[in-house]
Amino acid sequence: MTTTATTSGTTPDTRGSGFAPLLREIKAAGLLERRTAAYAISIGVNVALMALTWVAIAAIGSSWWVLLLALPLGILTTRAAFFGHDAGHQQIGSSRKLHDWIGMLHADLLLGMSYGWWNDKHNRHHANPNHTDKDPDVGEGILVWTREQAEGRKGLEGWLSRNQARIFFPLLTLEGFNLKYSGIRYLLARRRTEKVELGLMASHLVAYFTALFVLLSPAQALVFALLHHMIFGLHLGSVFAPGHKGMEMPGDDSDWGHLEKQVLTSRNIKGGVATDWMMGGLNYQIEHHLFPSMPRANLRFAQPIVQQYCEKVGLPYLTTGLIDSYRMGLRHMHEVGHDLRAEKSFS
Repeated sequence: MTTTATTSGTTPDTRGSGFAPLLREIKAAGLLERRTAAYAISIGVNVALMALTWVAIAAIGSSWWVLLLALPLGILTTRAAFFGHDAGHQQIGSSRKLHDWIGMLHADLLLGMSYGWWNDKHNRHHANPNHTDKDPDVGEGILVWTREQAEGRKGLEGWLSRNQARIFFPLLTLEGFNLKYSGIRYLLARRRTEKVELGLMASHLVAYFTALFVLLSPAQALVFALLHHMIFGLHLGSVFAPGHKGMEMPGDDSDWGHLEKQVLTSRNIKGGVATDWMMGGLNYQIEHHLFPSMPRANLRFAQPIVQQYCEKVGLPYLTTGLIDSYRMGLRHMHEVGHDLRAEKSFS
């Protein structure tokens, strides 16, 4: 079995104080305490590995073999995004200012994307996961998540909605570019108040492209940048997608408390140390959503506590393998386009 759903067959009253006993148990276990030293070591190792990758790029120079280094750089870039994500959730230290600087240095300086834009968007997602009117991650866009969003789509939009399950992973290769573009738009609209972020992002863009064009030929530099961002987008998108796609989508009439809202819209991904590393701890999506400020390394210790509590109160708790999680999400996306495909077949 690759999928595990835990439920006693009843719907609990988890509104209001339903979350409080679980929170007390998690606090008593010390799982909300910061692990600043461990984060400092992890961040230092990742920055050092990124620097070594650039040293290797310089050493190989103008050889097309240098393109192979786009893979480790893409993976390490995604690691930097995970640290920026954790900083946004205040997981690392005790100071908001420290978190903001860690977030900006990782997002704006190392990645060239806006920490402020990402944090605003991601916090709205956490407040109302999978809610089509409140969660920006399931709002209507290139992809749609409900039949209501898909209704009436024509032309290119209609084709995208009909085929979105088939093109989902190819589209993720564009996410690295989208993150930069969205961040730049966000900062330019707030350029009078976001001067620090703008300066850091500008520094990233100048340093990144200067390094590529100094070390490589123009053609190699462009292809390397393209591959690097495609790998980054695919990796990051593949990590964030399994946690929610194909799960419950509450509406305005859903009277859910915090526990229901976070557990019923999320799923965990099975795996060991390698899965934890490659997914930045987000394979424990349920625990992360219940306790967003919990340090990443503590999520695996919280997992059995949360699962047992859900069993106790009769709340479904879903754990699945990575492939099954993608299958569930893609099946949902395919079903959303059903009516459009039916219309096309009769036209």
